[in-house]
Amino acid sequence: MYDRIVLPNGVRVVTEPIVGVRSAAVGIWVLNGSRYEPDELSGISHFIEHMVFKGTEKRSAQHIAIAMDAIGGQVNAFTTKECTCFYLKTLDRHLQTGVEILADMCMNPKFSQRDIDLERGVVLEEIDMYEDSPEDVATEKIFESCFAGSSLGRPILGREDTLQTMNGDTLRRYMAEYYHPEDTVIALAGSYTQEDVDYICEMFSGMKGTGHNVIEPATYQPSIVVRPKEIEQNHICIGFPGISMCSEERYVNALLGAILGGGMASRLFQTVREQNGLCYSVYSFNTSHEDTGVFSIYTALGKETEAKAIELIREECLRLAADGPDRAELSRCREQAKTNMLLGMESTSARMNQLGRGEMFFDRAPELDEVMAMYDAVTADDIARLARQIFDFDQASICAVGQVGDEDYYKKLLGK
Repeated sequence: MYDRIVLPNGVRVVTEPIVGVRSAAVGIWVLNGSRYEPDELSGISHFIEHMVFKGTEKRSAQHIAIAMDAIGGQVNAFTTKECTCFYLKTLDRHLQTGVEILADMCMNPKFSQRDIDLERGVVLEEIDMYEDSPEDVATEKIFESCFAGSSLGRPILGREDTLQTMNGDTLRRYMAEYYHPEDTVIALAGSYTQEDVDYICEMFSGMKGTGHNVIEPATYQPSIVVRPKEIEQNHICIGFPGISMCSEERYVNALLGAILGGGMASRLFQTVREQNGLCYSVYSFNTSHEDTGVFSIYTALGKETEAKAIELIREECLRLAADGPDRAELSRCREQAKTNMLLGMESTSARMNQLGRGEMFFDRAPELDEVMAMYDAVTADDIARLARQIFDFDQASICAVGQVGDEDYYKKLLGK
Protein backbone atom coordinates (compact mmCIF):
# COMPACT_ATOMS: atom_id res chain seq x y z
CA MET A 1 0.00 0.00 0.00
CA TYR A 2 1.36 3.41 -0.90
CA ASP A 3 0.71 6.94 0.35
CA ARG A 4 0.05 10.00 -1.80
CA ILE A 5 0.65 13.63 -0.82
CA VAL A 6 -0.17 16.64 -3.01
CA LEU A 7 1.90 19.70 -2.10
CA PRO A 8 0.37 23.20 -2.30
CA ASN A 9 2.28 23.88 -5.53
CA GLY A 10 0.88 20.71 -7.17
CA VAL A 11 3.91 18.40 -6.84
CA ARG A 12 2.76 14.86 -6.00
CA VAL A 13 4.80 12.74 -3.57
CA VAL A 14 4.05 9.01 -3.64
CA THR A 15 5.75 6.68 -1.16
CA GLU A 16 5.73 2.94 -0.52
CA PRO A 17 7.62 1.24 2.34
CA ILE A 18 9.27 -2.12 1.70
CA VAL A 19 9.94 -4.22 4.78
CA GLY A 20 13.28 -5.98 5.15
CA VAL A 21 15.45 -3.79 2.92
CA ARG A 22 18.04 -1.14 3.77
CA SER A 23 17.95 0.80 0.51
CA ALA A 24 15.64 3.48 -0.80
CA ALA A 25 15.03 4.56 -4.38
CA VAL A 26 13.70 7.99 -5.22
CA GLY A 27 12.79 9.40 -8.63
CA ILE A 28 11.87 12.86 -9.84
CA TRP A 29 9.40 12.29 -12.69
CA VAL A 30 8.47 15.14 -15.01
CA LEU A 31 5.74 14.94 -17.66
CA ASN A 32 8.01 16.24 -20.39
CA GLY A 33 9.75 14.39 -23.19
CA SER A 34 10.56 14.69 -26.86
CA ARG A 35 6.95 14.80 -28.08
CA TYR A 36 6.32 18.04 -26.18
CA GLU A 37 9.22 19.83 -27.89
CA PRO A 38 8.82 22.28 -30.80
CA ASP A 39 10.62 21.03 -33.88
CA GLU A 40 13.34 23.68 -33.68
CA LEU A 41 14.23 22.46 -30.17
CA SER A 42 14.13 18.73 -30.96
CA GLY A 43 16.29 16.88 -28.42
CA ILE A 44 16.28 19.58 -25.76
CA SER A 45 14.67 17.40 -23.05
CA HIS A 46 17.37 14.75 -23.44
CA PHE A 47 20.05 17.47 -23.54
CA ILE A 48 18.73 18.95 -20.27
CA GLU A 49 18.83 15.45 -18.76
CA HIS A 50 22.56 15.36 -19.53
CA MET A 51 23.21 18.91 -18.40
CA VAL A 52 21.76 18.63 -14.88
CA PHE A 53 24.73 16.39 -14.06
CA LYS A 54 27.18 19.13 -15.08
CA GLY A 55 26.83 21.25 -11.98
CA THR A 56 24.62 23.65 -10.07
CA GLU A 57 25.17 27.12 -8.65
CA LYS A 58 26.82 25.61 -5.57
CA ARG A 59 28.14 22.24 -6.82
CA SER A 60 30.46 21.38 -9.69
CA ALA A 61 30.00 18.20 -11.68
CA GLN A 62 33.00 16.72 -9.86
CA HIS A 63 31.50 17.70 -6.50
CA ILE A 64 28.26 15.92 -7.42
CA ALA A 65 30.12 12.77 -8.46
CA ILE A 66 32.29 12.73 -5.32
CA ALA A 67 29.33 13.43 -3.02
CA MET A 68 27.29 10.62 -4.55
CA ASP A 69 30.22 8.19 -4.31
CA ALA A 70 30.70 9.18 -0.67
CA ILE A 71 27.22 7.87 0.19
CA GLY A 72 27.43 4.89 -2.17
CA GLY A 73 24.64 6.40 -4.22
CA GLN A 74 23.63 5.23 -7.69
CA VAL A 75 22.33 8.21 -9.63
CA ASN A 76 21.14 8.39 -13.23
CA ALA A 77 18.38 9.68 -15.51
CA PHE A 78 16.47 8.85 -18.67
CA THR A 79 14.31 10.66 -21.20
CA THR A 80 11.44 9.13 -23.16
CA LYS A 81 8.94 10.52 -25.64
CA GLU A 82 6.63 11.57 -22.79
CA CYS A 83 8.59 11.89 -19.57
CA THR A 84 11.96 12.51 -17.97
CA CYS A 85 13.11 10.83 -14.76
CA PHE A 86 16.07 11.65 -12.53
CA TYR A 87 16.63 8.94 -9.95
CA LEU A 88 18.78 7.85 -7.04
CA LYS A 89 19.25 4.67 -5.04
CA THR A 90 21.15 4.67 -1.75
CA LEU A 91 21.10 3.32 1.80
CA ASP A 92 18.29 4.60 3.99
CA ARG A 93 20.70 6.45 6.31
CA HIS A 94 21.95 8.56 3.38
CA LEU A 95 18.55 9.25 1.82
CA GLN A 96 18.21 12.91 2.81
CA THR A 97 21.73 13.73 1.65
CA GLY A 98 21.08 12.07 -1.70
CA VAL A 99 17.71 13.78 -2.15
CA GLU A 100 19.23 17.20 -1.39
CA ILE A 101 21.87 16.70 -4.09
CA LEU A 102 19.36 15.35 -6.62
CA ALA A 103 16.93 18.20 -5.98
CA ASP A 104 19.70 20.77 -6.34
CA MET A 105 20.72 19.23 -9.68
CA CYS A 106 17.18 19.32 -11.06
CA MET A 107 16.02 22.69 -9.71
CA ASN A 108 19.26 24.71 -9.89
CA PRO A 109 21.30 23.54 -12.89
CA LYS A 110 24.06 25.95 -13.86
CA PHE A 111 24.04 25.41 -17.65
CA SER A 112 27.43 27.01 -18.23
CA GLN A 113 28.26 27.56 -21.90
CA ARG A 114 31.54 25.67 -21.63
CA ASP A 115 29.73 22.60 -20.27
CA ILE A 116 27.03 22.91 -22.93
CA ASP A 117 29.61 22.97 -25.72
CA LEU A 118 31.38 19.92 -24.30
CA GLU A 119 28.22 17.91 -23.67
CA ARG A 120 26.84 18.71 -27.11
CA GLY A 121 29.73 16.69 -28.50
CA VAL A 122 28.84 13.81 -26.18
CA VAL A 123 25.22 13.76 -27.38
CA LEU A 124 26.29 13.90 -31.04
CA GLU A 125 28.50 10.86 -30.36
CA GLU A 126 25.49 9.16 -28.76
CA ILE A 127 23.49 9.77 -31.94
CA ASP A 128 26.33 8.29 -34.02
CA MET A 129 26.47 5.29 -31.66
CA TYR A 130 22.84 4.46 -32.37
CA GLU A 131 23.45 4.89 -36.12
CA ASP A 132 26.16 2.24 -35.81
CA SER A 133 23.61 -0.22 -34.39
CA PRO A 134 21.43 -1.54 -37.25
CA GLU A 135 18.94 -3.02 -34.77
CA ASP A 136 18.40 0.44 -33.26
CA VAL A 137 18.16 2.00 -36.71
CA ALA A 138 15.51 -0.51 -37.85
CA THR A 139 13.33 -0.07 -34.77
CA GLU A 140 13.73 3.71 -34.57
CA LYS A 141 13.24 4.50 -38.26
CA ILE A 142 10.01 2.55 -38.55
CA PHE A 143 8.63 4.56 -35.65
CA GLU A 144 9.77 7.85 -37.15
CA SER A 145 8.13 6.94 -40.46
CA CYS A 146 4.85 5.69 -38.96
CA PHE A 147 4.40 9.00 -37.10
CA ALA A 148 6.09 11.31 -39.61
CA GLY A 149 4.87 14.87 -39.39
CA SER A 150 4.19 14.73 -35.64
CA SER A 151 6.45 15.32 -32.66
CA LEU A 152 6.00 11.66 -31.66
CA GLY A 153 7.92 10.65 -34.76
CA ARG A 154 10.99 12.74 -33.92
CA PRO A 155 14.02 11.10 -32.25
CA ILE A 156 14.46 11.59 -28.52
CA LEU A 157 18.12 12.54 -29.02
CA GLY A 158 17.30 15.34 -31.44
CA ARG A 159 19.30 16.34 -34.51
CA GLU A 160 22.65 17.99 -35.03
CA ASP A 161 21.09 21.17 -36.46
CA THR A 162 18.76 21.64 -33.46
CA LEU A 163 21.40 20.80 -30.86
CA GLN A 164 23.82 23.34 -32.33
CA THR A 165 21.46 26.25 -31.60
CA MET A 166 21.05 25.52 -27.87
CA ASN A 167 22.71 27.61 -25.17
CA GLY A 168 22.18 28.22 -21.46
CA ASP A 169 19.35 30.69 -22.00
CA THR A 170 17.58 28.21 -24.31
CA LEU A 171 17.71 25.47 -21.68
CA ARG A 172 16.61 27.76 -18.85
CA ARG A 173 13.65 29.11 -20.84
CA TYR A 174 12.56 25.61 -21.79
CA MET A 175 12.68 24.38 -18.20
CA ALA A 176 10.70 27.41 -17.02
CA GLU A 177 8.03 26.75 -19.66
CA TYR A 178 7.80 22.94 -19.62
CA TYR A 179 8.85 21.71 -16.13
CA HIS A 180 5.72 22.39 -14.06
CA PRO A 181 5.14 21.42 -10.41
CA GLU A 182 1.74 20.00 -11.36
CA ASP A 183 3.47 17.77 -13.93
CA THR A 184 6.01 16.51 -11.38
CA VAL A 185 5.89 13.33 -9.30
CA ILE A 186 8.37 12.38 -6.58
CA ALA A 187 8.32 8.60 -6.11
CA LEU A 188 9.97 6.92 -3.12
CA ALA A 189 10.16 3.19 -2.35
CA GLY A 190 12.13 1.15 0.15
CA SER A 191 13.33 1.90 3.67
CA TYR A 192 12.62 5.42 4.94
CA THR A 193 11.16 7.33 7.87
CA GLN A 194 8.40 9.91 8.19
CA GLU A 195 11.16 12.45 8.71
CA ASP A 196 12.54 11.52 5.28
CA VAL A 197 9.11 12.04 3.68
CA ASP A 198 8.72 15.41 5.41
CA TYR A 199 12.17 16.42 4.17
CA ILE A 200 11.26 15.53 0.57
CA CYS A 201 8.01 17.49 0.81
CA GLU A 202 9.87 20.52 2.15
CA MET A 203 12.53 20.23 -0.56
CA PHE A 204 10.05 20.26 -3.45
CA SER A 205 7.48 22.65 -2.01
CA GLY A 206 9.60 25.50 -3.36
CA MET A 207 9.30 24.40 -7.00
CA LYS A 208 7.77 27.25 -9.00
CA GLY A 209 5.41 27.41 -11.97
CA THR A 210 1.86 26.62 -13.04
CA GLY A 211 0.11 24.77 -15.84
CA HIS A 212 0.23 21.41 -17.61
CA ASN A 213 1.97 20.12 -20.71
CA VAL A 214 -0.40 18.90 -23.43
CA ILE A 215 0.51 16.33 -26.07
CA GLU A 216 0.07 16.87 -29.79
CA PRO A 217 -2.10 13.98 -31.08
CA ALA A 218 -0.34 11.52 -33.38
CA THR A 219 -1.83 9.14 -35.94
CA TYR A 220 -0.20 5.94 -37.20
CA GLN A 221 0.35 5.71 -40.96
CA PRO A 222 1.64 2.57 -42.76
CA SER A 223 5.12 3.04 -44.20
CA ILE A 224 8.01 1.22 -45.82
CA VAL A 225 11.60 2.30 -45.11
CA VAL A 226 14.73 0.82 -46.69
CA ARG A 227 18.20 1.79 -45.48
CA PRO A 228 21.12 0.33 -47.47
CA LYS A 229 24.07 -0.45 -45.16
CA GLU A 230 27.21 -2.47 -45.75
CA ILE A 231 26.65 -5.14 -43.10
CA GLU A 232 26.38 -8.94 -43.11
CA GLN A 233 22.78 -9.28 -41.95
CA ASN A 234 19.55 -7.59 -42.92
CA HIS A 235 17.76 -6.14 -39.91
CA ILE A 236 13.98 -6.20 -40.30
CA CYS A 237 11.34 -4.49 -38.17
CA ILE A 238 7.66 -5.00 -38.99
CA GLY A 239 5.14 -2.72 -37.29
CA PHE A 240 1.37 -2.58 -36.84
CA PRO A 241 -0.89 0.04 -35.25
CA GLY A 242 -0.96 -0.88 -31.57
CA ILE A 243 -2.77 0.32 -28.46
CA SER A 244 -2.05 3.14 -26.02
CA MET A 245 -0.50 2.63 -22.60
CA CYS A 246 -3.81 3.71 -21.06
CA SER A 247 -5.91 1.17 -22.95
CA GLU A 248 -7.94 -1.28 -20.88
CA GLU A 249 -6.51 -3.98 -23.16
CA ARG A 250 -2.87 -3.40 -22.14
CA TYR A 251 -2.74 -6.70 -20.24
CA VAL A 252 -4.19 -8.57 -23.22
CA ASN A 253 -1.58 -6.83 -25.36
CA ALA A 254 1.25 -7.86 -23.04
CA LEU A 255 0.25 -11.53 -23.18
CA LEU A 256 -0.27 -11.37 -26.94
CA GLY A 257 3.33 -10.14 -27.29
CA ALA A 258 4.63 -12.83 -24.97
CA ILE A 259 2.86 -15.62 -26.88
CA LEU A 260 3.94 -14.41 -30.29
CA GLY A 261 7.53 -13.34 -29.67
CA GLY A 262 8.32 -12.98 -25.99
CA GLY A 263 10.94 -15.67 -25.42
CA MET A 264 12.41 -19.00 -26.45
CA ALA A 265 9.05 -20.78 -26.15
CA SER A 266 7.25 -18.14 -28.23
CA ARG A 267 5.74 -18.95 -31.60
CA LEU A 268 8.14 -16.82 -33.63
CA PHE A 269 11.25 -18.16 -31.91
CA GLN A 270 10.13 -21.75 -32.31
CA THR A 271 8.99 -21.39 -35.92
CA VAL A 272 11.50 -19.00 -37.48
CA ARG A 273 14.61 -20.03 -35.56
CA GLU A 274 14.22 -23.48 -34.03
CA GLN A 275 12.21 -25.26 -36.74
CA ASN A 276 13.62 -23.49 -39.79
CA GLY A 277 17.02 -22.14 -38.70
CA LEU A 278 16.50 -18.84 -40.51
CA CYS A 279 17.82 -16.42 -37.88
CA TYR A 280 19.56 -16.03 -34.54
CA SER A 281 17.26 -13.35 -33.10
CA VAL A 282 13.52 -12.83 -33.49
CA TYR A 283 11.13 -11.21 -31.04
CA SER A 284 8.11 -8.92 -30.71
CA PHE A 285 7.71 -5.81 -28.58
CA ASN A 286 5.15 -3.10 -27.79
CA THR A 287 5.80 0.64 -27.85
CA SER A 288 2.85 2.35 -26.17
CA HIS A 289 2.16 6.03 -25.57
CA GLU A 290 -0.64 8.04 -24.04
CA ASP A 291 -2.77 8.06 -27.19
CA THR A 292 -1.36 5.46 -29.56
CA GLY A 293 1.17 2.67 -29.98
CA VAL A 294 3.00 0.31 -32.30
CA PHE A 295 3.24 -3.49 -32.08
CA SER A 296 6.56 -4.52 -33.64
CA ILE A 297 8.39 -7.67 -34.68
CA TYR A 298 12.17 -7.67 -35.17
CA THR A 299 14.55 -10.15 -36.72
CA ALA A 300 18.05 -10.15 -38.23
CA LEU A 301 19.09 -12.61 -40.92
CA GLY A 302 20.75 -13.07 -44.29
CA LYS A 303 19.40 -11.57 -47.49
CA GLU A 304 18.74 -15.04 -48.86
CA THR A 305 16.50 -16.07 -45.93
CA GLU A 306 14.50 -12.89 -45.23
CA ALA A 307 11.68 -13.66 -47.67
CA LYS A 308 11.01 -17.05 -46.07
CA ALA A 309 11.24 -15.58 -42.56
CA ILE A 310 8.79 -12.77 -43.30
CA GLU A 311 6.41 -15.32 -44.83
CA LEU A 312 6.56 -17.42 -41.62
CA ILE A 313 6.10 -14.32 -39.45
CA ARG A 314 3.03 -13.38 -41.46
CA GLU A 315 1.59 -16.89 -41.13
CA GLU A 316 2.11 -16.99 -37.36
CA CYS A 317 0.44 -13.60 -36.88
CA LEU A 318 -2.58 -14.61 -38.94
CA ARG A 319 -2.81 -18.03 -37.27
CA LEU A 320 -2.85 -16.44 -33.83
CA ALA A 321 -5.54 -14.02 -34.99
CA ALA A 322 -7.65 -16.85 -36.40
CA ASP A 323 -7.31 -19.46 -33.68
CA GLY A 324 -6.00 -17.67 -30.60
CA PRO A 325 -3.64 -19.38 -28.15
CA ASP A 326 -4.22 -22.83 -26.71
CA ARG A 327 -4.89 -23.23 -22.99
CA ALA A 328 -1.39 -24.37 -22.03
CA GLU A 329 0.25 -21.60 -24.03
CA LEU A 330 -1.87 -18.89 -22.41
CA SER A 331 -1.33 -20.34 -18.93
CA ARG A 332 2.43 -20.50 -19.43
CA CYS A 333 2.77 -16.95 -20.71
CA ARG A 334 0.41 -15.58 -18.07
CA GLU A 335 2.45 -17.18 -15.30
CA GLN A 336 5.68 -15.95 -16.83
CA ALA A 337 4.37 -12.36 -17.00
CA LYS A 338 3.16 -12.45 -13.41
CA THR A 339 6.37 -14.04 -12.13
CA ASN A 340 8.57 -11.54 -13.96
CA MET A 341 6.62 -8.66 -12.49
CA LEU A 342 6.65 -10.04 -8.94
CA LEU A 343 10.38 -10.79 -9.08
CA GLY A 344 11.02 -7.31 -10.41
CA MET A 345 9.04 -5.76 -7.58
CA GLU A 346 11.55 -7.17 -5.09
CA SER A 347 13.80 -4.31 -6.22
CA THR A 348 13.30 -0.88 -4.62
CA SER A 349 14.14 0.72 -7.98
CA ALA A 350 11.44 -1.27 -9.78
CA ARG A 351 8.87 -0.38 -7.13
CA MET A 352 9.84 3.29 -7.45
CA ASN A 353 9.40 3.06 -11.23
CA GLN A 354 5.95 1.52 -10.88
CA LEU A 355 4.92 4.25 -8.44
CA GLY A 356 6.24 7.07 -10.62
CA ARG A 357 4.80 5.82 -13.91
CA GLY A 358 1.47 4.91 -12.35
CA GLU A 359 0.99 8.29 -10.73
CA MET A 360 2.24 10.19 -13.79
CA PHE A 361 0.10 8.51 -16.43
CA PHE A 362 -2.84 7.02 -14.49
CA ASP A 363 -3.04 9.29 -11.40
CA ARG A 364 -2.56 6.15 -9.31
CA ALA A 365 -0.21 3.20 -9.04
CA PRO A 366 -2.03 -0.16 -9.27
CA GLU A 367 -1.60 -2.59 -6.40
CA LEU A 368 0.15 -5.86 -7.21
CA ASP A 369 -2.95 -7.92 -6.47
CA GLU A 370 -4.90 -5.75 -8.91
CA VAL A 371 -2.35 -6.34 -11.67
CA MET A 372 -2.39 -10.09 -10.99
CA ALA A 373 -6.16 -10.10 -11.29
CA MET A 374 -6.01 -8.24 -14.62
CA TYR A 375 -3.63 -10.84 -16.06
CA ASP A 376 -5.82 -13.66 -14.72
CA ALA A 377 -8.88 -12.14 -16.40
CA VAL A 378 -7.36 -12.35 -19.92
CA THR A 379 -8.93 -15.11 -22.04
CA ALA A 380 -7.87 -16.83 -25.25
CA ASP A 381 -10.76 -15.09 -27.02
CA ASP A 382 -9.47 -11.71 -25.81
CA ILE A 383 -6.06 -12.41 -27.34
CA ALA A 384 -7.51 -13.65 -30.65
CA ARG A 385 -9.76 -10.60 -30.89
CA LEU A 386 -6.88 -8.16 -30.27
CA ALA A 387 -4.65 -10.09 -32.68
CA ARG A 388 -7.29 -9.70 -35.40
CA GLN A 389 -7.40 -5.97 -34.68
CA ILE A 390 -3.61 -5.51 -34.75
CA PHE A 391 -2.45 -7.90 -37.49
CA ASP A 392 -4.02 -6.15 -40.45
CA PHE A 393 -1.27 -6.47 -43.06
CA ASP A 394 -2.81 -3.70 -45.16
CA GLN A 395 -1.77 -1.46 -42.25
CA ALA A 396 1.62 -3.11 -41.73
CA SER A 397 4.86 -1.15 -41.91
CA ILE A 398 8.40 -2.40 -42.42
CA CYS A 399 11.92 -1.06 -42.08
CA ALA A 400 14.82 -3.00 -43.60
CA VAL A 401 18.47 -2.12 -42.93
CA GLY A 402 21.36 -3.82 -44.72
CA GLN A 403 21.73 -5.27 -48.20
CA VAL A 404 18.11 -4.49 -48.90
CA GLY A 405 15.71 -4.56 -51.83
CA ASP A 406 13.43 -1.73 -52.88
CA GLU A 407 10.11 -0.69 -51.36
CA ASP A 408 8.02 -2.73 -53.81
CA TYR A 409 9.96 -5.88 -52.86
CA TYR A 410 9.09 -5.50 -49.17
CA LYS A 411 5.53 -4.48 -49.94
CA LYS A 412 5.13 -7.76 -51.81
CA LEU A 413 6.65 -9.76 -48.91
CA LEU A 414 4.05 -8.27 -46.57
CA GLY A 415 1.29 -9.35 -48.94
CA LYS A 416 0.17 -5.82 -49.71
